[in-house]
Order: sequence, then C-alpha cells, then structure tokens
Amino acid sequence: MRAVVLEARNSPLVVVDDYPEPGANGSEVIDVIACGLCHSDLHVVAGEFPSPLPIVLGHEVTGNHPELGPVMVYAPWGCGRCRECADGYEMICADATEAGLVVDGGCAERMAIADRAYLYPLGDLDPVASAPLACGGLTGYRAVQQTLETLRRPGRKRRVLVIGAGGIGQFALRYLKLLTDAEVYALDRAPDKRDTAVALGADGAFDADDDLPLFDAVVDFVALDATLALAAGAVARRGLVVAVGLYGGRVPFGVGAVPHEARFMSSIWGTRPQLGELLDLARREPSIIAPVETMAFTDAQVAHDRLRAGDVQGRLVLLIDQAHAN
Repeated sequence: MRAVVLEARNSPLVVVDDYPEPGANGSEVIDVIACGLCHSDLHVVAGEFPSPLPIVLGHEVTGNHPELGPVMVYAPWGCGRCRECADGYEMICADATEAGLVVDGGCAERMAIADRAYLYPLGDLDPVASAPLACGGLTGYRAVQQTLETLRRPGRKRRVLVIGAGGIGQFALRYLKLLTDAEVYALDRAPDKRDTAVALGADGAFDADDDLPLFDAVVDFVALDATLALAAGAVARRGLVVAVGLYGGRVPFGVGAVPHEARFMSSIWGTRPQLGELLDLARREPSIIAPVETMAFTDAQVAHDRLRAGDVQGRLVLLIDQAHAN
C-alpha cells in the first residue's frame, strides 16, 4: 500500500508505494479517508518525541470500517494496566502507544487499530471536515472543560482568555461561546488570527504587547516561557491557567510568585468519553466543524513545510481517499 513515511529525524517525508499492509497481528483495519495535520507531527519529525523510526505519521484519522462504516480514530491507546488507564485517562498513560506518534498512524491507505473500542462511528458527519476533531478539536474541548467550573461560578460575569488563535485555539473559542456565558477574548501576535478570532465570536482580541485586564481563566495553546508569563500576569486571584501547548515553557510557582489561590495545570488531549461527547456536540452544533483546506496525502511534505512556516489558516487535512475530495 502507499504510505507517507518518516525514515529519519529532521528528514523529508517519503512516499512509499509498497509499505507493509497492516493487520498481520489480527488487529482491526480501516481504509483511511482523511488525516488531519497537527503541530505534534512536526514535533515527531524534529525528534522531540521518542518515536520509533520508520513511522507513518498521522493521528487525526477518519476511515471506513467494514462493519461500522465511516469512523473516527481515538489515537492515544493506553497500556490497559496502569492506574491512569483504569481511571479512563489513556491519553496520559506512561506506556501509551499513540497512533502516529509511537505506532503507525493514518497517513496511509490503510491503518491498523489496536481495538474496535477506539473507533467512533461518524454517522452523517463529513469524514474530511471532521478529521481535525480527533486531536485538535478534542484537545481544545478538554482544555475548555477544565475551565467550566471556574467560568460558571455564580455571581458576576466571568472572563476568559485564549492565548494562540491558531487551529486549536479557534476550536476553543467556539466551544467557550457555546458552553459558557463568559466574555471570551483571544491573544495572538498575528493580526489575521486576531481578526479570525473576532469573526468566530470572540468579544475582543489582544496583541502580546497590549495591556491586559484580569481574567478568571487563561488557556495557553502555545505555552512558551513568554506566553505563560503573560498568563500568570493576567490571571485573577482564584483564577485558573491551563497550559496546553507543547513548547516547553515554565513559570515560577509558589506563594507570592503567582496571584493568590490561582491554579495552574496542564491539559492533555482528551478521554474516550470526551471524544464521544464532542462528536455529539458536532452533530447538534455543526458550527464547531470549521472549514478545512485539503491536500493530497502524497503532498504531506509540502503541507508540513507550510504548517512549520505558519502558512495555514485553520486546519489542513490530507486526503487519502480522493473520492471524498470536494
């Protein structure tokens, strides 16, 4: 089968025409329809994840299952033995085998799935436009869920800031407007992304150099030192900062180092039940499925170059099954 393969770190992706067929161990196999592109893919290429090589990237995957029909893949497959897995948090299992990060993912004509429980029927949802929900959409959804208790406190109207108005941040803005009555703001250095945030319903947008008011919750989809410092300076007492981005930022923490009783936490991907909730939400509120730009999966390297250069508005989706092209 054809597959797009990373053979060595910091090297171009290679289109392989005779990559081994999946499913030799009896696992479920799907015919891949589409595979969303994510910044985590760039981290794999850069060697920032301990991914074995060669590997087929891609963890925002939709496909056809011979019995279930169109499906979405839940990609963080837990070990099934640890306490995190027992509690339903496979995405933070220390021994997880995430598809596209640890085992072969969906940038190929077919993909092996560890267990049918990781397949979610799509029903009438568009398998191309919905593909980014599998990671970008789910990661934003879980991050927003972390804020709901804070933003729904009784009394005054609450205020929340989303740092990073790129693909995942745009999902979060949509969710916040749907799931809360808080004032929702975005922060991004790119004027076009600030404009997009306002077009999506944000009550306002800031540049990183602007003076910021205090926020009850701050969700940082970048999480550099600089953005976490902004978050720590903008969160109110008893507020919440949620770090989501993978850029390795740090912030001093302790009594007196941050506003009193402010909470700081990370948020990782999402649970299986949350993916089911998100797909149900998408069926009720189709507006959360943003327009996507599609490219042939054999052009994956071009897509990676564009994502690395910031030349993407919203989400890129690689088409494996050309029958689903617009």
